[in-house]
Amino acid sequence: MSLDRHDPEGAIAEAAKTYSNWGRWGEDDVLGTLNFLDEAKRREGAALVRRGVSFSLSQRFDMNGPQKGWRRRTNPVHTMLDTGTDAALGNQGFPHGIGGADDVIAMPLQCSTQWDGLGHIFDHGKAWNGRDAEKVVTSAGDLVTGIEHMAPYVAGRGVLLDVARAIGDDDGDGEPELPDGFAITAEHLTATAEAHRVSVGRGDIVLVRTGRLARARRDGWGEYAGGPAPGLSFTTAGWLHRTEIAAIATDTWGFEVRPNEFDNAFQPLHQIVIPNMGLLIGEMWDLDALAADCADDGVYEFWLTAAPLPITGAVGSPVNPVAVK
Repeated sequence: MSLDRHDPEGAIAEAAKTYSNWGRWGEDDVLGTLNFLDEAKRREGAALVRRGVSFSLSQRFDMNGPQKGWRRRTNPVHTMLDTGTDAALGNQGFPHGIGGADDVIAMPLQCSTQWDGLGHIFDHGKAWNGRDAEKVVTSAGDLVTGIEHMAPYVAGRGVLLDVARAIGDDDGDGEPELPDGFAITAEHLTATAEAHRVSVGRGDIVLVRTGRLARARRDGWGEYAGGPAPGLSFTTAGWLHRTEIAAIATDTWGFEVRPNEFDNAFQPLHQIVIPNMGLLIGEMWDLDALAADCADDGVYEFWLTAAPLPITGAVGSPVNPVAVK
């Protein structure tokens, strides 16, 4: 796909028509590309466990996170309801010396490591599978494709494409990374898979590492949440559709390259892959420890489980993905 930087509307319309999965799994579908991740694919993924070593791919959920308040997205607020002090002072009213602690957390569902649900993005008023957006997501939540529907299914063969390591530049600390604004093309993804000697295909959960999170940890959050970043090019829409992957996640805030590749556009690849393709997208995943291990043993495939919280009617969900090798 070639891009006319001055015509985002035309490019979006063409890609939406070319890569649409509307009706592919029936008019009542609520899973999108997760339909590619079937029982056989889960057995294939489970068989990849050899050493039993596991990695959490989640950032921490705390006040020191990346959010700056854009669209009312804040970092988590964690509050204790009962503490050890309350127990020690006998203020809890329990018998025979028992005490306890309780806490509560308040946070946007997309403030840290998370999945974008199918009700998160619309294309010209249409939600996934051609439904009218106003009938899908209301003030009561996502009435049709709420993320709770996906909770049992996001587990299978994970594949890491460490694009930063495969084609990035060493910034001097021995860890290659991609610069902000770097557009990862289908050719980059294919070359990385070849370098890692790993295949990508139907039902896979693909993880793309750019090194952006590692840079934020080193230099401070800065503009990590919403600012310039490496990411997938709009032109990868064909690759994402053709490979029939179940889901994809990155170590960046926005999944696609920022600034976007058109003169006047906002997240145009989201506009294609979520409402038209039905693709599950993850953002702000921590892939660094897993990437180091993959580089050490040369194995870039693994068992991956990453179930969203079954929050009824939610259009996104925090997640603690776990990769096991």
